[in-house]
Amino acid sequence: MYFVCRWREESPFSKRVVTLPDATVLDWFRRGWEHDDPDVWIDSELGGDVYGLESIFEEVRKRDLPQPETVDELRELLHEHLWVEGADKDNLIRLSEHALRVRTDDDEVDLAYYFVDDEAAASSDRFAFLLHDTWPMPSTAAPDATFDHGIPVRTVRLAPPGPESVFSVHLCWQSPDTIRNLDLAGATVFPGLTLPDLAAHLRGVNDADTHHWPHDARLLRALVAPGENDIGPALERYARLPGYAPLPADVDPAPAHAPILGDMLELPHTERPIESLIRLDPHIAQAARYIDGFFGFDQWFLFDTRWAAAHSDLARSLLRYTTHWDPYET
Repeated sequence: MYFVCRWREESPFSKRVVTLPDATVLDWFRRGWEHDDPDVWIDSELGGDVYGLESIFEEVRKRDLPQPETVDELRELLHEHLWVEGADKDNLIRLSEHALRVRTDDDEVDLAYYFVDDEAAASSDRFAFLLHDTWPMPSTAAPDATFDHGIPVRTVRLAPPGPESVFSVHLCWQSPDTIRNLDLAGATVFPGLTLPDLAAHLRGVNDADTHHWPHDARLLRALVAPGENDIGPALERYARLPGYAPLPADVDPAPAHAPILGDMLELPHTERPIESLIRLDPHIAQAARYIDGFFGFDQWFLFDTRWAAAHSDLARSLLRYTTHWDPYET
C-alpha cells in the first residue's frame, strides 16, 4: 500500500510517497489505534508530519473509541473525528474500499493526502503520477502516435488541426487562473504541434492576440525570446522567476505589458537557483522551479502526443492531477 502527501514537500514534485506494509487502508488505521503517541507514530510511519491526521488518533485516546472492524465503520469515525479545514467536511474526506483521499489546508496552501492500496494503484491512469516520485519522469517517446486522454483541457490554437498536440501542465502554489494550488484550471493543449515546433509557433503570435489565453500559455509566450526555436531557454528563464506566484492574474505576461518580467529576456547569463531542476528531451520538457525553504518547488511539464503515447497512464494521471485533487474525478 502507498501513502502520498501532496503539500509543501522538499521533493521536486512537491509530494511525499511512502510505501507501507499494510494490505488495506483499514489495516493501517487499525494499527494506529494501538499507539499512544500519534505524532511520533505518524512521523515514523509516513516520513514526517501530515497536517491534521493525528486528530483521529488523539480522539481515540480521549474518547476510548472502538477499533473499526469494517471500511464503513472507519468512514464514520473519520467523518466524525478527523480534523480538516473546510465547510463541506463530508466532501473533503473520501474513503472507498481501496483508497482514502483527504483535502484540507494549513492556512498557507491547500493540501491533500492519500492512502492507496495495491488494487487501486493498479488503476495506473488514475494514480500513476500521484505515486511517481523519481525525478525526472521518463523521456522515451513513440515514433508517431496519437493519444486519447478524455480529460478536460483548455485549447490554444497555433497551427492547423492535426493528429498530434503539445500539452502544458503547470503546477504552482497560487495559480493566477484560480488563486489555488489544488483543483487547478487544467492543462493547456496546443493542437497540431509536436514539442520541437512549439517555440517557433509561439513567437509567431502577436502579443495583442494572447489576452484570452490561459495564464500558463501567456507566460510561456512571454518567456520565448526572439529568434528562439527551442522551448528549453524559456523553461530556464522560468526557473529563475522569483516567488511562489510568478505573475499575478491581473498582469498580462506578454513582453510588452509585463514589467514584472523586467529584463529577463535580455539576461540569458542570469543564474537560476541551484536547487531548480530542468530536464529537456525532444518530446518532454520538465522544470521543477525552486522557490524557497518554505514552499519548496513548483513544476511545469510540456509534453507532446508522442511522449504521451509511450507513457499513456502517466500522461492521463498528470492531466487529472492538474484538474482535480481527487484522482477518481474526471
